[in-house]
Amino acid sequence: MGIAENSMIQVLDRQLVDLIAAGEVIDSPLAVVRELVENALDAGADRILIRLWWEQWRLEVLDNGQGMELAELKTSVLPHATSKISTQEDLQRIKTLGFRGEALHSLAQVAQLTISSRSLAAPDCGWRIIYSPQGQPEQIEPVAIAVGTRVEVGELFAEFPQRRQAFAKSQQFWRPMVNYLQQMALCHPQVTWQLWQDERLRLNISPSPNPKAILLQCLKSLRSGHLGYTKQSLPLPLDLENQATSAQLSVTFGYPDRCHRPRPDWLVIAINGRPVNVPELTQVIMASFHRTLPRQRYPLCFVHWQLPPQCIDWHRHPAKTEIYLQDLPHWQGQLKALLHQSLAVVDNGATPRLNQLLKAAEPKGVYQLQASTSLTETVLGHANVFKAIAQVCQTYILVEHKRGIWLVEQHVAHERVLFEQLQRHWQCLPLDQPLVLQGFNPEQVERLQNLGLEIDPFGEDIWAVRSLPALLQGQAEIIPILQELSQLSSLSTAQAAIACRSAIKNGTELDRSAINKLIEQWQQCDNPHTCPHGRPIYLALDESSLARFFRRNWLVSPKASGP
Repeated sequence: MGIAENSMIQVLDRQLVDLIAAGEVIDSPLAVVRELVENALDAGADRILIRLWWEQWRLEVLDNGQGMELAELKTSVLPHATSKISTQEDLQRIKTLGFRGEALHSLAQVAQLTISSRSLAAPDCGWRIIYSPQGQPEQIEPVAIAVGTRVEVGELFAEFPQRRQAFAKSQQFWRPMVNYLQQMALCHPQVTWQLWQDERLRLNISPSPNPKAILLQCLKSLRSGHLGYTKQSLPLPLDLENQATSAQLSVTFGYPDRCHRPRPDWLVIAINGRPVNVPELTQVIMASFHRTLPRQRYPLCFVHWQLPPQCIDWHRHPAKTEIYLQDLPHWQGQLKALLHQSLAVVDNGATPRLNQLLKAAEPKGVYQLQASTSLTETVLGHANVFKAIAQVCQTYILVEHKRGIWLVEQHVAHERVLFEQLQRHWQCLPLDQPLVLQGFNPEQVERLQNLGLEIDPFGEDIWAVRSLPALLQGQAEIIPILQELSQLSSLSTAQAAIACRSAIKNGTELDRSAINKLIEQWQQCDNPHTCPHGRPIYLALDESSLARFFRRNWLVSPKASGP
């Protein structure tokens, strides 16, 4: 350990210690809002208003919670003053968003702090106190105020010029603040939220029955049919069955065929009313959506746990977003099961979004599809007569049904059919004549053997392949295909690669019999919406959308002229 020349180790002054600690707790404008919002929610507020005047480095937070009496106001800004905990046992069973008693004292250290509050018990008026940097009341006066609390923060970071410089531009703090408030609205949908900047209303979220309705307010492009919502009680781990009452998990998610994101910006996990960062749970969500999302897209998903307080250790990070979660594998399993259940419903009942208009050729060839689990029943709700209209550009198959039309890409549809066939019946069949491989290293050969291929040494760096999956037998480019398979680490990805290699190529002309067979096989698939790699298989357009496009519902005046 090095010590600067001509210096001595000494105990820091208490005021300097407080200033250092305050800079850690209140490290950004977002931290100010976060701490005050959490206090408001703990006070039972169902209306929270945030106002910002950033060029003046000033903000205020108003709420309609239970408020504080004068005695509480006088002590609320002192170091470690809190009503949330009183014993060591309370510290291990945190039931509130705030609990350390550091936020208000830290605010007084880094800004000019004024609090006005009126409690339910106050007969006539509330009280307003201006505090010193040490948290002591400097000025006390009565004030006319409704029940609730108003916290005014001025001259923020006046003693931290570097921090002011870091947040000199509003965009450096504005987007994270909006994101935080939207996430808190998801956690507390019963609350009204408003965010004002320089007398302009920038965010307004009304109370809603569930997070699904909140998302519709946050993302204006969404429609109710784009989102799913489910909530259920969870079994507790064995070691908690006699200590806790219950646990709940709710999931709000975008249907993968209608709603996905270019970035993981709406993948939110919350526990007991607060957004948190738990990578292990995030991985469960990504893995659950992987098969149904297009490539390089991310799910829209909000997961909210209500867990017994003894399951969570909040003492990992000052922002309380990093936590230690007890019995993590148990909760991972519960989340995986609920997502699997929800997405299974999607696969069996979702309708792809309608986003383009297609030109249809003359109807030809009628055929009946009646499978009990077919696409006709899962999407339309009943068995239905289909008309194979035409092959378009030797790439797409146009299909008419009672409610409209589908445009199916033949390659990805056939790829999905073959992939599910391979998953159900994976079998390597003997070759009449062994296939000789050269240029494959032992690791590549081992990966092929793990897929079930029978491969034996046939000389130095030469191998004899004695069995292949049925779909690969007779393929003209079998060596490049095996090269590709030897780089893959799982059977599922290998099956997807084989299906892609073996599927009908776009540009291939199909006769009526081949078209009908492909469509019939495709509509029987367990997941008819995307290929194994996540690409959409078909585009749907309802007859009602066609009517709107051609304006068939317009009333034309008899006097109107024109052709």
